Amino acid sequence: MAFFKSVAAISRLRSRVDLFSELKEIVPEHQERVKKLKKEYGNAELGKITADMGIRFRGMTIPDCQKTLPGAFPGGEPLPEAVLWLLLTGKIPSKEQVDSLAQELRSRATIPDYAYKAIDALPVSAHAMTQFTTGVMALQVQSEFQKAYEGGIAKARYWEPTYEDSLNLIARLPSIAAYIYRRKYKDGKIIPMDDSLDYGANYAHMLGFDDPEMLEFMRLYISIHSDHEGGNVSSHTAHLVASPLSDPYLAFAAALNGLAGPLHGLANQEVLRWIRSIVAEFGTPDISTEQLSDYIHKTLNSGQVVPGYGHGVLRKTDPRYTCQREFALKHLPNDPLFQLVSKIKEVVPPILTKLGKVKNPWPNVDAHSGVLLNYYGLTEESYYTVLFGVSRSIGVGPQLIWDRALGLALERPKSVTLEKLEALCGKSS
Repeated sequence: MAFFKSVAAISRLRSRVDLFSELKEIVPEHQERVKKLKKEYGNAELGKITADMGIRFRGMTIPDCQKTLPGAFPGGEPLPEAVLWLLLTGKIPSKEQVDSLAQELRSRATIPDYAYKAIDALPVSAHAMTQFTTGVMALQVQSEFQKAYEGGIAKARYWEPTYEDSLNLIARLPSIAAYIYRRKYKDGKIIPMDDSLDYGANYAHMLGFDDPEMLEFMRLYISIHSDHEGGNVSSHTAHLVASPLSDPYLAFAAALNGLAGPLHGLANQEVLRWIRSIVAEFGTPDISTEQLSDYIHKTLNSGQVVPGYGHGVLRKTDPRYTCQREFALKHLPNDPLFQLVSKIKEVVPPILTKLGKVKNPWPNVDAHSGVLLNYYGLTEESYYTVLFGVSRSIGVGPQLIWDRALGLALERPKSVTLEKLEALCGKSS
């Protein structure tokens, strides 16, 4: 009964601009649509589905989001709260709705002492992602979904405690992540949240950065790294782990462990390290096109890939790269590392295209983000994956809520032997 009492108390405080009320109105409609779809077309074979390889947030491109979603000021980058509202409801929020959600997230951001103690039990030398996952698992003790399920709750209402867990998790992640940053790289002193700041700006503030440009970049960074397709390792892991009704904390901790891999969330730090290796080789970031071309061939001939180029899904320049480039052109056009990134973009694609070994020779999001973070003083690249993790929660949370709202089934990936696979391929050819 504790969950239902807490929900009732929260509901009394909610106004017409709050997110839960919006979902309460649209979830039943979507539940009925899914029931009808299963009943009428449950046995239909859809065949191969293809789509233009782009990035969409509820059908909106990143430029659409930048143009339409509320920012901290007119013409500013989209607020992460606005992206969260869009992903959950499919609707463009008003500034009033975004401000209401920002206030709600701040009210949910209290961290229990035992979460900090769990992190402190690890050596300071532990990787930042190890500490981050540990903090998330410690927060799981307060899972509203677990309490509600054990107490008995109708399946159609599973989404409600999932909503509570997801928003609590999203709200608390910046404080946990900032604590780890201050503990591992700085003086260990906690910088308290500022109730006047939005989600992205508060995260930057608690890390120790208050340059308005850095606050604005953090809003953009979180927004564009939130999610773009459920097939990426971290988002799909969260969906898979949640499918047997594991709560959002357990699912998101698993997602973080997938994100920690060098082929996923660690990629942006690999890019920055590679760029620094170029500077170390030539003693300056101001190098000629010929020198850069030689270094790229040297990288490829050593058996390595060019970090930040190519993508498993996209077949064009990643729009997240493009919007970061536009941000850099506006705020730091003369930065030597940014200029080197621009030169790399001109040199790498023709080389990769000529080799003919990659389906996408264009830059992805990781080719740019590390240089921007480095410019604003966040130089600890081993922490960059934690930034990615905080951002990804904005995409994963809505996914988990809708998984429960629509009653999606336990996921059971199929497995076949190599012999069976060879036989199937032989038949199809």
